[in-house]
Amino acid sequence: MIKQFIADAFTDKIFHGNPAAICLPERWPDDKLMQDIASENNLSETAFVVKEDSGWKLR
Repeated sequence: MIKQFIADAFTDKIFHGNPAAICLPERWPDDKLMQDIASENNLSETAFVVKEDSGWKLR
């Protein structure tokens, strides 16, 4: 199970701005799964963020 959130960028009002999906897997999914998740979200942007060592990596 991958935690996922929708963020409204470029606004301070809920349900305005540009929606983007933010996915927080425990480790990197394979490229096909990331593409399938992004397609299912049907948003212009889907980000995958994974904690690695002392920081975070973004794809």
